[in-house]
Amino acid sequence: MPSQKPADRIHSLRQLLNHHSYQYYVLDAPEIPDAEYDRLYRELQQLELQYPELITPDSPTQRIGDQPLAAFSQIRHEVPMLSLDNVFSDDELNDFYRRAQTKLDLNTEIEFAAEPKLDGLAVSLIYENGMLARAGTRGDGVTGEDITQNIRTIHSIPLHLMGEDWPVKLDVRGEVFMPKAGFELLNQRAREKNEKEFANPRNAAAGSLRQLDPRITASRSLAMYCYAVGNADSMGKFTTHSDVLNQLSQWGLPLCKERSVVKGVKGCLDYFNTMGQKRIALPYDIDGVVYKVNRLDWQKELGFVAKAPRWAVAHKFPAQEEITTVNAIEFQVGRTGALTPVARLEPVFVGGVTVSNATLHNMDEVERKEIRVGDRVIIRRAGDVIPEVVSVVPGSRQLHANKIVLPAHCPVCGSDVVREEGEAIARCSGGLYCAAQRKESIKHFASRKAMDIEGLGDKLVEQLVDEKRIEHVDDLYRLQLNDIASLERMGEKSASNLLAALDKSKTVTLSRFIYALGVREVGEATALALAKHFGSLEKLQDASEEDLQTVPDVGPVVARHVFHFFHEPHNRQIIQRLRTAGIHWPDQQANEQNQSLAGLTFVITGTLTGMTRDEARAALQARGGKVAGSVSAKTSYLVVGDSPGSKAEKAEQLGVKILDEAGLMKLLAE
Repeated sequence: MPSQKPADRIHSLRQLLNHHSYQYYVLDAPEIPDAEYDRLYRELQQLELQYPELITPDSPTQRIGDQPLAAFSQIRHEVPMLSLDNVFSDDELNDFYRRAQTKLDLNTEIEFAAEPKLDGLAVSLIYENGMLARAGTRGDGVTGEDITQNIRTIHSIPLHLMGEDWPVKLDVRGEVFMPKAGFELLNQRAREKNEKEFANPRNAAAGSLRQLDPRITASRSLAMYCYAVGNADSMGKFTTHSDVLNQLSQWGLPLCKERSVVKGVKGCLDYFNTMGQKRIALPYDIDGVVYKVNRLDWQKELGFVAKAPRWAVAHKFPAQEEITTVNAIEFQVGRTGALTPVARLEPVFVGGVTVSNATLHNMDEVERKEIRVGDRVIIRRAGDVIPEVVSVVPGSRQLHANKIVLPAHCPVCGSDVVREEGEAIARCSGGLYCAAQRKESIKHFASRKAMDIEGLGDKLVEQLVDEKRIEHVDDLYRLQLNDIASLERMGEKSASNLLAALDKSKTVTLSRFIYALGVREVGEATALALAKHFGSLEKLQDASEEDLQTVPDVGPVVARHVFHFFHEPHNRQIIQRLRTAGIHWPDQQANEQNQSLAGLTFVITGTLTGMTRDEARAALQARGGKVAGSVSAKTSYLVVGDSPGSKAEKAEQLGVKILDEAGLMKLLAE
């Protein structure tokens, strides 16, 4: 095929890039990888550099290129950009509907075009002969600011309309907004630079669109959905508003996918309720829905009143933000011991419910937002999301308001509160004792890799705690037959089996017992290293942070966790009661006499028949061997059971010795 002339190739590239931008930014259905789009874009850039006389304003390369403005110029709307009246209840919606029926002298149901009410900034796009010529903000409805340069940076807005048969002049109205993900990213960058954060996506969108430097606007995630045509006469062949929107979509303009056509008040209310349920899951903020009489001739007949049309109304959701007073601050303890500051508020109606509590997340948030008792604060609630304090109302602080201080002791159990340097979360150190953590600590204690108490599953643990049969892990060993058998879905047989499993679990290894205690950051490998290094629980309990850091793989953070755990009196009490209940382990020094596998690394794969993989791991570790999770050149042996998978193939490739189960048993017996 003969090569194209430069002008033809440039034209083809622009069409291709516009098509793929539409697929990506408007339809969210990309047809080519990003790398291919970038290649086409660079080719166009190179051709335009060679032939600058062929550059046109609607080229994809011209989205960002103008110099920063000294100030925005004014733009006058040929057709005023009017606001909408609001309704907040079913009764108010019924009143709006009856007025429209009366004005139109109708007894039949009215059809409405319905769409979400985006929480952004209203703008007007002027296309002349299909090319974006100007863009302006709503302003006072008659005069706005010329934001053409910044609008051109938004990729979902076409610089040139697709298709054909566009009016000579087209005035498209829509809302520019910032998606939730873009808003979070923008504020994350602000936090990293210690800059002021935006309060909400609407403010972020407005602030981004009104930048004098379009490069700043281009760096932020903005999008737009179109919802009307200002000069409706230019769309003369259409009879309904929904048809107009469908045509805009065919011309490549972005429209909200959630739009619909409904009939009567019931149709409106069904749509309102549906969008209310979807609201939280949407990737953008909405604060209500909009109903527009669908027939354009009826819109003309209904006309306008003051600064709003009679043929459209916004049905607002209950407010998601309100102002109230912080009466007190309390700290809640979660199931993992994390302390969360909670603001007790002067009750306020927000997001459809009365709110009297709001989370402050952690002390970093409290300090960053500078919240104090007595402050007037903005509260946000979105659907089922836990209410949160957004910010303090400027100028509302009372004299002598005290800073919020992290408690030194857990408000639930009185154990020491520990907050590691550089961490946002503070935690209760009474893991075995604290009532807020008891269910999770007992579940972990009984788990297969810890005490391995067969039959004591999560649901049974919750039953035992809820029925007040046990409070702490040591209470497990004081359970009687009737304590268990009288529970729902439990009988004497199941209760007897559990008591037998509890008795069996009293004989354990020191490393498994350490792991079962649930010390933060102490997994199986670290528990084994601690057991080997100190040899006895007493020496471990009395170790200093410096002593702990001499253990292989134990750094300062883990050392602090271990130190605080064993120096919390409540935890020591529980451990002593466990020992008194009969939990014991073989003498570590006796175990150390047989270290025949020291220096060897094992990997276990497949299903073993004579023992579980956990039992095999424990046996190898008891003889000094190290058990890893993946095969490498440093692996000494791969232990293979039934259905070994890809690890066996890798071992063969690397020349690693392979042991079957019989070979493993022989090695352990030596």
